[in-house]
Amino acid sequence: MASLNSPLRVCRGILKELRALRGPEYKQTMAYNYVLDQFRKNQVTGERYCRAQQEALHASHSYLCLLSSTRQHMALHNLYHVKGERSREQVAGMVGLRLPTQPGGKGWEK
Repeated sequence: MASLNSPLRVCRGILKELRALRGPEYKQTMAYNYVLDQFRKNQVTGERYCRAQQEALHASHSYLCLLSSTRQHMALHNLYHVKGERSREQVAGMVGLRLPTQPGGKGWEK
């Protein structure tokens, strides 16, 4: 079973973020080739011990965190950043609240 910090899992995560960013043609990008080259270069084999493996794994994990956080930030920005102003009811609804109504059944007037 692969651990949470396994190089294969981090590599797949980075490639998943590239696919989300570039679409189906992500395999033709320079970033795709660079990521695969770096993971192959720092791969540990039986013949040699890669001293910088933990450092490279930490850097790749940090890069994966940056890519996923940037994607999530842009999704939230696109969801909540609307040009123009929203009504009070819309803003209250975004945070799960309702505006109080007056006894006559009318809402608050502007």
